[in-house]
Amino acid sequence: MLTVEFTIEPFIEGAPGAHVTAAVAAVEKRGLIVEFGPFGSSFSVPKSELPEAIADLMRAAYANGATFVSVDVGTIEDSLA
Repeated sequence: MLTVEFTIEPFIEGAPGAHVTAAVAAVEKRGLIVEFGPFGSSFSVPKSELPEAIADLMRAAYANGATFVSVDVGTIEDSLA
């Protein structure tokens, strides 16, 4: 399993726009659970599903007005360290 951490801009404090909520929904549509945070969010994904999950996230974010998306991928062990 891999951990994907992501942030989507523009950042709007307390009111994530469609660029964020649509991207989260796209990932969750794959049956993955997104831990939604104020400055970034994350989900765990099997290696085999990683490319499609990130592609879905990017498509939904940019289709809904994102100006910048940052994605970091690591192993679950890396996120526990």
